[in-house]
Amino acid sequence: MHSIKEIFKIGYGPSSSHTMGPGRAARLFMDNHPGTKKIRVTLYGSLALTGKGHGTDEAIRKVIRDDAATEIIWKPGESLPRHPNGMLFEAIDGERVAGNWEVYSVGGGDLWDERGTFEEKETYPDVGMSGILEWCKKQGRSFPEYVEMHEGPDLYDYLARVWSVMQDAIRAGLENEGALPGPLRLARKAASYHARARQAAGASRHMGTVFAAALAVAEENAGGGLVVTAPTCGAAGVLPAVLYFLHQEQELSDRRLLKGLATAGLIGNIVKTRGSISGAEVGCQGELGTACAMAAGAAAQILGGSPMQVEYAAEMGFEHNLGLTCDPVGGYVQIPCIERNAFISQKARECAVYALFSDGQHKVSFDDVVETMMQTGYDMQAKYRETGLGGLASTCHLLTRKRWTKSK
Repeated sequence: MHSIKEIFKIGYGPSSSHTMGPGRAARLFMDNHPGTKKIRVTLYGSLALTGKGHGTDEAIRKVIRDDAATEIIWKPGESLPRHPNGMLFEAIDGERVAGNWEVYSVGGGDLWDERGTFEEKETYPDVGMSGILEWCKKQGRSFPEYVEMHEGPDLYDYLARVWSVMQDAIRAGLENEGALPGPLRLARKAASYHARARQAAGASRHMGTVFAAALAVAEENAGGGLVVTAPTCGAAGVLPAVLYFLHQEQELSDRRLLKGLATAGLIGNIVKTRGSISGAEVGCQGELGTACAMAAGAAAQILGGSPMQVEYAAEMGFEHNLGLTCDPVGGYVQIPCIERNAFISQKARECAVYALFSDGQHKVSFDDVVETMMQTGYDMQAKYRETGLGGLASTCHLLTRKRWTKSK
């Protein structure tokens, strides 16, 4: 496994796979072809189907900075062989193609190509939860200690920056109001939820605080704000919301929260290495399911759970999101994505509490759920994997069209 820094990327929304990844690819291609007068980019599969709503073309154009020299071709009915998020970059010199690059945006802002451009040194010897958990048991140590052993204590400087950006996104989201960009005209709700949560008491206050923080980050992401992938932009609200609740309501220290972040990064890393965090490949179970596991495991760690309880919390958070489809209405990371961040944040917190009441013993392992998630994702029809062709994306489109026709 690689460094957990690859799980926590800092960048602008709304989509790590559809904006951050393509933007990064465009920058690399431009760096390798300086002086090129025209760039042609062909988008395939999921990138072409939902790229307009996600702002894929805008992300590419921002990098190239010359609309006249940029040609973007959309091929929604065609996919490249390695991943649904395929791109072909071509440097055009007159009538000649001077250079080309086939590259894939594989989730969480990561890229992959057949040339091995993105191969990195392995940071961790273990690629599964079972091996890491066995090490913790034998050594009498914790998940954060395992992370620090392989990444060094300097990692916490990076995690401190990650936590700072997460908090900034929450603060911004709790202040911003109005409609989000795009034709859905979806109103921001985080500010009103936060105001009501502050006036509530007991369980309602706790739930409202979690909801408000998750909505704040998810809305900032949908508006193109600065967020942290955890593990993706579309699922960026879950982990910050749980950490914010623990920080605000239970007054836990930043140092303790950073250890929770280290645990969350390790959990996300396992899914990314053994499975996938790409909604276009396995549905939303790979994005928000992983986010739920990360947040549940982090909360259990922060609240004093044993390694077995932490693993149990993460397993539960993942297991109970199996089969979750990715069906963004209009191709925007808004409906149902924003509400899902809020509800799944609360689910993650509940998984942590449930695991802490137990002794950590359970039948289904985290690694089993990762394998099941991948099998489920491969069995899932393509229309439920970030194509905007099925589920809510299809139903809401038909309802909107019917209402518009009737009004005429």
